[in-house]
Amino acid sequence: MTTVNSEEALRALYGKPSERAVAKEQPRLDEHTRAFIAHAPFLVMGTADADGRCDVSPKGDAPGFVHVLDDHHLAIPDRVGNNRLDGLRNMVENPHVALIFFIPGREDTLRVNGRATVSRDEALLDRLAMNGKRPQTVLVVEVEQSFMHCPRAFKRAGLWDPQRWPDAAGVPSMQRMIWDLLPTKPEGQTVEQYERDSQERLKILY
Repeated sequence: MTTVNSEEALRALYGKPSERAVAKEQPRLDEHTRAFIAHAPFLVMGTADADGRCDVSPKGDAPGFVHVLDDHHLAIPDRVGNNRLDGLRNMVENPHVALIFFIPGREDTLRVNGRATVSRDEALLDRLAMNGKRPQTVLVVEVEQSFMHCPRAFKRAGLWDPQRWPDAAGVPSMQRMIWDLLPTKPEGQTVEQYERDSQERLKILY
């Protein structure tokens, strides 16, 4: 297998980025990126532990669930989840995080990179409460880099075009995948019941 293992070799293949691609990067948030975040109901967060092992986690809620504290800081509520704590464990070992914000229907995205702190600040927990329930923690991200990302990947994927969506009927549900991995099946329960129970648990959003 032929590999590429240096930036020089990569540049020989791809060339230099355009002036526009370089100029769009900022070390802070401006009025435009603030507006994008205020309308984004979904983001994906990348983290890595002290040894560099990576994890990517989705975060979602009503548009504007991520609060911009100032031009250099974001606050992200950590809502009810599965308690694996993959990303949180990574952040206490290695604070570097990468975020991509999405607005449904738009093919451009916002990328934000920085350093995260897992906070239990009472004022932030109150500020980011939803339906009267506070998050367990708030992820405070110090912004080091922000820029808009072009829509090519979304255009190639046809992500927002239902006519281009693949037929996923042959893909088993997540619950069925987990069922097959369980070393001990729930006593007296079928996979169909397990699916229904799991869907009921998902109704508890906060």
